[in-house]
This record gives sequence, C-alpha cells and structure tokens, in this order.
Amino acid sequence: PGGSSMAVPAARDGPPAPERVLFPPTFSVSEIKNKQRRHFMFLRWKQQQRKEKLASKRKRRKEREALGDKAPPKPIPKTIENQRVYDETTVDPNDEEVAFDEATDEFAPYFNRQTVPKILITTSDRPRGRTVRFCEQLSTVIPNSHVYYRRGLALKRIIPQCIARDFTDLIVINEDRKIPNGLVLSHLPDGPTAHFRMSSVRLRKEIKRKGKEPTEHVPEVILNNFTTRLGHSVGRMLACLFPHDPQFIGRQVATFHNQRDYIFFRFHRYIFKSEKKVGIQELGPRFTLKLRSLQKGTFDSKFGEYEWIHKRREMDTSRRKFHL
Repeated sequence: PGGSSMAVPAARDGPPAPERVLFPPTFSVSEIKNKQRRHFMFLRWKQQQRKEKLASKRKRRKEREALGDKAPPKPIPKTIENQRVYDETTVDPNDEEVAFDEATDEFAPYFNRQTVPKILITTSDRPRGRTVRFCEQLSTVIPNSHVYYRRGLALKRIIPQCIARDFTDLIVINEDRKIPNGLVLSHLPDGPTAHFRMSSVRLRKEIKRKGKEPTEHVPEVILNNFTTRLGHSVGRMLACLFPHDPQFIGRQVATFHNQRDYIFFRFHRYIFKSEKKVGIQELGPRFTLKLRSLQKGTFDSKFGEYEWIHKRREMDTSRRKFHL
C-alpha cells in the first residue's frame, strides 16, 4: 500500500562461502581495544601465518625435486646454539694439560677403577611426600645408592659419617613449598661440591606413556655437550655416580643432556622393534638442573672456597654466552 516496495535479498543455496582474510601490511593486533575481538583476530592472524609458511615450504620442496642433483644444499638454520659465543676454556680432547688435570683431579680414583661408587641420598629436614617419593625413585636409577632421611642432623656431621662408611658421593635434595627445588652433589672425601637449582621434576606416575618399572641392571650413561673446562668437571662429577661397566642386557640408559647451561636428565629403556628399528621408552623420573656454584672441598656454606659462582647480572650479558 502507498506504492512503496522493499527489496528482499535472494535466498542462497547452502552455507555462505568463508570470507578470505587479508591483513594489511601495517596491521597490529594490539591496536584492537576489545579483548575478545583482539584474541579472535590474533588466532586468525596466526592461522594465516602458518598457511603461508606451509605453502612456502611446499614450493621450495617442489623446486628442489625439479632441480634434482643440481639443487643447492639446504641452508643451516640459525639457532642460539650454533651462534654461541666462543669460550676460551673449551676442552680439546688432545690437550696435554687437560689430560694431566684429569689424571690428578679428585675424580681420578674413580676413572682409574680404584673406587666403586656408593651413593647416599638424603633430603632437607622433614621432607614432604613428593620429595620422599622422588628420592626413592632416584635411588632405583643410581645403582648402589641408599636413602637416608635427615631429622635435624647437620650436613657437616653427616659427611664424616659418610666417609667412614666408604660412601663416594652425597646427594642432598632440597625442597620449597613441598616441591623439590635444589640438589647438592658432594664428591667424597675431598670434594668438590656442586649446587644445582632443580626444576621441572616429574615422577613416574606423572609421565605419559611411561614404561614398566626399571630393573636392577646397571644403566648406560650418556653425557652430552659438556664442552668447557667447567662443563667437563661437572660431567665427570655426574659420571662418578654410576658404576663403570653397564649391563647392556638391561637396555637402560641415563642421559644428562646440557643445552644452554640447563642439564636435562632422562631415564629410558631401549625397545628393539626389529633388526633395523629401535624405539625408546621413558621410565622416569625426569628433572632439569641449573648449576649455581661449584665449591672446592666438601660442603661448607660459611668458610667454603668457591671455584665458580653464577652471577646473573655480570655473566648473563648475552643470550649466546654459555658456561658449560
């Protein structure tokens, strides 16, 4: 009526086609005020970035396949590790000075097979359940280790008792707010003593797809990337915790992997799937260590002489500078 008419949009068959998002070159998600809209646009931007990266990767692969043997070598990706600042104390295996130091240091009796590792694992005073379980599981990883729970006994009194009972190393697990957060490793009887900050502790029940309980076989030990003089000393110190001759029939391996001065510990078992395929099965526990100090002699918090102390403001001036 009245001669007026309204335009009715034509009905479409099926759902509307998805709109392609093209972000301008100067687009910044942080300029969006609405929080939900900003999060939504950020996810779409990340999705677009992934698609472009995948398309570029496919394109490069097709070009290499088309060139065949004439294809240029793949460029080595830049990482913090391969751009590491050169350290003057990097160990050369053929250096006579390094060989002499190894033959005369505190760990020489172990590497000369004059001593058999015997480890005492203890805790801070009155440990909680998680720390207790971690010590028990650690004792199943390190052969010939014994767990002792302190009840107000000072470490200066424990160390002479350990030496009298022929213990070669002392491990102290510290905790904060019921969580293990520190490890003190003292080599007996003459030291040195290393203080580590511990993080990312996972017990066996917290590891996904874990294997069966470890056996009593002596595991194989792998030490990776301990390249400097300090890292060499720490690696030899960790090696002294395990007996010399691993029992390969147990197919168990303990790994200390140093990456960016973080020491990652993993405990695995080999699984032989066929003559050519080998898998690994994590047994646990797992944890990460960060060296805080290396002290001469056994534990002495008051009068101890330190070989090395990590001072963040003075030492961590570059992301590509590592000490181990």
